[in-house]
Amino acid sequence: MLDSAIGGIVGPVFELVWKAGGSAVDEAKKAYNQTQAVQKAIAASNKYVQKYEDRHGQIKIMPGLMKEPLPLESIYTRVKLLDDRSVRYFASSDELEQAYREAGRRGFRVGSDERLDGMEIANQKQYLMVLGGPGVGKSTFLRKLGLEALKKGGQIQRDCVPVFIELKEFKGESLDLKGAIAKEFETCRFPAAADFTAKMLDQGKLLVLLDGLDEVPTRNFNQAIEHIEDFVDQYDKNHFVTSCRIAAYKTSFRQFTDVTITEFDDEQIEQFIHRWFSSELDQREETAQKYWKLLKRGENKATKELAQTPLLLTFLCLIYDRQQTLPNVRSTLYEKALDILLSEWAAQKRLEQDPIYEGFHPGLEKILLSEIAHDSFEKDQLFFSKDDIIGRIAEYMADTLDAPKALDGSAILNAIEVQQGILVERVSNTYSFSHLTLQEYLTALYIVKKRQVDDLVIQHLTDDSWREVFLLVAGLMEDEVHELLVAIDRKSQTYIAPNPKVCALIKWANIATDSSSETVKAIAKRATALAIASASASVRARARDIYSTSDSALTIARATAIVIATASTISKATVSDIASTSDIILASASARASALTIAKASAGDRARASDIAIANASVIASASVIASLNPLIKAKFFTLEKLGQLPTQLSQLQQSIPSKDSSSEQWLQWADQLESTWLEALELDKESITFSNTEAEALRDYLYANELLIRCKESAVRVSRKAWEDLEAKLLTLR
Repeated sequence: MLDSAIGGIVGPVFELVWKAGGSAVDEAKKAYNQTQAVQKAIAASNKYVQKYEDRHGQIKIMPGLMKEPLPLESIYTRVKLLDDRSVRYFASSDELEQAYREAGRRGFRVGSDERLDGMEIANQKQYLMVLGGPGVGKSTFLRKLGLEALKKGGQIQRDCVPVFIELKEFKGESLDLKGAIAKEFETCRFPAAADFTAKMLDQGKLLVLLDGLDEVPTRNFNQAIEHIEDFVDQYDKNHFVTSCRIAAYKTSFRQFTDVTITEFDDEQIEQFIHRWFSSELDQREETAQKYWKLLKRGENKATKELAQTPLLLTFLCLIYDRQQTLPNVRSTLYEKALDILLSEWAAQKRLEQDPIYEGFHPGLEKILLSEIAHDSFEKDQLFFSKDDIIGRIAEYMADTLDAPKALDGSAILNAIEVQQGILVERVSNTYSFSHLTLQEYLTALYIVKKRQVDDLVIQHLTDDSWREVFLLVAGLMEDEVHELLVAIDRKSQTYIAPNPKVCALIKWANIATDSSSETVKAIAKRATALAIASASASVRARARDIYSTSDSALTIARATAIVIATASTISKATVSDIASTSDIILASASARASALTIAKASAGDRARASDIAIANASVIASASVIASLNPLIKAKFFTLEKLGQLPTQLSQLQQSIPSKDSSSEQWLQWADQLESTWLEALELDKESITFSNTEAEALRDYLYANELLIRCKESAVRVSRKAWEDLEAKLLTLR
């Protein structure tokens, strides 16, 4: 990089030193001949580029985890920007809630999805204001712009010299940008640094990178804005890029184009991970691929949400680098992420921040945020008005710190937003938490601190939007988590108690697996039996409601999915067997449904329906299907004598699949035979698996509660082995 930068710096230095004149230049002419001056200019240029690399080309954050700095170039991930017009618009909190629900994703970002390449925009615009939340990569982007400007053939396609200025350094009453720029050159012993700076500014040869407008102490903020605007007006031939936290940017610079750095999308997260784990060892072990695959798992959706912020993604990479996995106790992980935003990030950047309020330390702030998070979660609100949150702040401060009731809550809200970015103004006067994950963690923290676990279970056990809260509560309860598990088990029984047919199915699962193989846990066998029986119920519901999407059919289908997940959770060793068996049954559902379709199809549709039916029917007795049944039979999961005959019976059924020319009666007869074969093997009858919508919902809720109970146990810090064995023996049984 050094040689590539010399041409952009030495030429102007030589010309300015020997042709521009001035007292400092005259002194230089007296002291050196032309050759000596060129040599000094080259040395100064080399030193300047090296200094820029040393100071701004290295990344090291969170010293407790990160032992050595990393080259910025090695991990830099392409920045994407939003035109500010696409993110600043007016909408009500209700409209935002509706948009969030319709989007079906955890992210809160609003506005256009169109993303612009950061480097392209930086090349197009002479004056650029880069906005974004804390830790989103504003400073890194500005540093990268400077590195590219110093490269020959770099992405910044201008003949300019970058100067990186950290605005947080201006702690005094006066702000002198020209002097600060000259100091950068003087440190590298440029000949006549002051004159050089003046001439470079006059000729428009500088790329001035002003980082962290929000980091200027409040007492100097307005003065800094005025000085920067005057400076840009005076030296308007140069290029300027300024960064600022979006919450602190209350007024637009006249000449600047405002853009906002977006949080990382999946493409950027994956790219960052591959760049982070790029060592020879990591490439050999495929560390990046393993980590990305892990992060994409459904159970890690909330953790992956944090990875959208580069700062927190760096934290997650450091954790994975140490442990080669993600911690089971996610509450500890999220607590650390919250602390990074609350205080550690500002401390690491050595920011001089104004106190939010005297005596209002991070511990108290965390309690306040947990109350706001919990109350809005209880109201099923992810977005809340500014007036509401200001009122909550004033009330809390008055009660906790004896603050005056007339306290300006908006100033405290603004400080929290600007300094930490935990609360974010999404649109005018409407706020949310920066990440749903943090709101869920704070909600869980409130529940544990206020000992409201029983209320949580009673009110929200089967509400999927509270699922992550349950898992975090389990981690936060530490040694007391058994209370949560027992409460979930107790509540789950209330779903099936009023439904005799569902209770009968639970009883069947116990009888069908009683006294079978002792090498497999009883709970795993019961779960597998229920998975198969529920899938059979789904077969019948789908066949019965083939021409409609009735509530009963859909509910049964959901219950089937949940019970399969439950079985997989409980018995990880048999996940593939359970999934394969369920696939067989669902294939049978498709075959039976297709057969019924043929029976009722019009003449014109019959040929196509026959093709589909034959294809579906062929699946049920394929070699892979029969092979997947055999492990369950050989492992003696069940005491069902006739189950062992099922593979042979399916093979025979395959041989008797009706032809395209068969009559409707023949197809109906074959479909009925398929169903009766399954039921006979399972020792069930049609009535026992024909559920009403109410019964199907009861089964679904019961199974969901048991699956969540297992997940909570896995998310806990510690569960007594004896206590867990006692509870596990009761799961999926009647009491």
